[in-house]
Amino acid sequence: MSPIVTVQEAVTSFADWNEPTDAELDAIEQEMPVIEADIDLLDAYITTLDRTPTELDERRIRRARRKALAARVELANLSAPASGVGA
Repeated sequence: MSPIVTVQEAVTSFADWNEPTDAELDAIEQEMPVIEADIDLLDAYITTLDRTPTELDERRIRRARRKALAARVELANLSAPASGVGA
């Protein structure tokens, strides 16, 4: 017979010292447009899971895909170091 014990990590996983740092929260805030655009894209895909996509559904997916791509490009441009002539 094996003894029943609690898992210490599960008990203390929500301790005060386990909160995200300010830098992590800032990084999440900076990535929020990408996260929201990905959610919109997933919503567009989910609506077409149980049916054949209509023309309106296809437009919604294309629009969401463009929005997600634009958000990723914007994030990449923000995080890329300035380089080039005059930088």
